[in-house]
Amino acid sequence: MSELTTIARPYAQAAFDYAVETQTIAQWQDMLGFAAQVSENDSVKTYLTSSLAAEKLAEIFNAVCGEQLNQHGQNFIKVLAENKRLQVLPDISAKFDQLKAEFDKEIDVEITSATSLDDKQQAAIGKSLEKRLSRKVKLNCSVDPELVAGVLIKAGDTVIDGSLRSKLNRLSDALQA
Repeated sequence: MSELTTIARPYAQAAFDYAVETQTIAQWQDMLGFAAQVSENDSVKTYLTSSLAAEKLAEIFNAVCGEQLNQHGQNFIKVLAENKRLQVLPDISAKFDQLKAEFDKEIDVEITSATSLDDKQQAAIGKSLEKRLSRKVKLNCSVDPELVAGVLIKAGDTVIDGSLRSKLNRLSDALQA
C-alpha cells in the first residue's frame, strides 16, 4: 500500500497544484473521486490489468467517465494510462483530499469515548482542538466502553489519551516497577 501511495503522491500534487492555480479545487476533487470509483469497478479493473495500448485504455476509461471529466481531467487520465498508473487513482484521490484539507487548514479528528458525547461536549472539544491545532476540526466520534471513562483523541500524528484505562495501565506499570 505504501508503494502505491508513493507512486500516487506526485500525480496528486501535480493535479492539486494545477487545481489551485486555476481555482478549480472542488471540481478536481469531484473528478478524481469519480475516476477513483470507476477504477475500482470490477469490469474496469480487468481493462486496467490487460495489455491494451495506453491510448485505447485511456479512451475506454474516459468514455466510461463521460462528462464527469473535463478536458483537463481526460488529459490527466491519458497521462496516467501512458505511465500505467490508472490503478492508483484511488490513492491519488485520497492524497488529493489530504492536500485539500491541508490547504483549507482542516483536520479530521477521531474521538473515542467511554460513553456517547452530547452536542455541548463535542462543541467544547472541537473548540479546544481548533485552538490547539490552529485548524478547522471535523469530529468523528465513536464509543468504546473499554476505555472505562474519559476520551482518546487522534488528530493526524497527535494522540491525546485521557482515558481512565490508560491511566490505570500506567499506574499498574509504575506499581510493578
